[in-house]
Amino acid sequence: MLFAAPVFAQQSPVVVELYTSQGCSSCPTADALLASLEDRDDVIPLALHVDYWDYIGWADKFAKPAFTARQQGYAVALENRSVYTPQMIVNGKHDVVGNRSKDVAALINAHKGAETFVTLQISRDGGRLSIRANSLREVGPTDIELVRYLPQASVMIERGENAGRTLPYSHIVKSWEVIGQWDGQGSFETSTPISGTDPVVVLVQGANYGPVFAAARLR
Repeated sequence: MLFAAPVFAQQSPVVVELYTSQGCSSCPTADALLASLEDRDDVIPLALHVDYWDYIGWADKFAKPAFTARQQGYAVALENRSVYTPQMIVNGKHDVVGNRSKDVAALINAHKGAETFVTLQISRDGGRLSIRANSLREVGPTDIELVRYLPQASVMIERGENAGRTLPYSHIVKSWEVIGQWDGQGSFETSTPISGTDPVVVLVQGANYGPVFAAARLR
């Protein structure tokens, strides 16, 4: 039986979503930047591979239409005219070109000092994940989201802009699903079945691609 000690997020880690593609020549620098965040407890890095560059000649091994749809949802919410790679979205509120290390660092630092609106605790006992969130102030409707990711992998790129390169990838999102809704008042508790050994991330995010109010991770 697998048991993981509870993780309690009083000061929530900053969630950094990288939208990337194996068919994008500007992305390897951003992929490396995301990987450099691995050892930080105050940041949860997540790489979502999109599929809209596949037509160039190389189908991204990790891309899913759902991740492209998520990026498109952010484009509407953040009033961006289009989607692009590499793009980093920090705590669901601000976006930045993903290979601009100084801009990324500045955004992360800005969000580290933000006021905490929601606390989050998660724990795993065997095949069950328990989640508890508490509102410190009303935040409005939220989604409770469950993310699973592959810690690392290397891929030999045979065609496209990165042809001939073997590239390392990290924090590769495999699934991202909404497992509950909460009105953002008082407290919220739920549990969900879980299997496998991939790391687990839970987010409390404003509905319709709103801010990430809290996040917790079990490695």
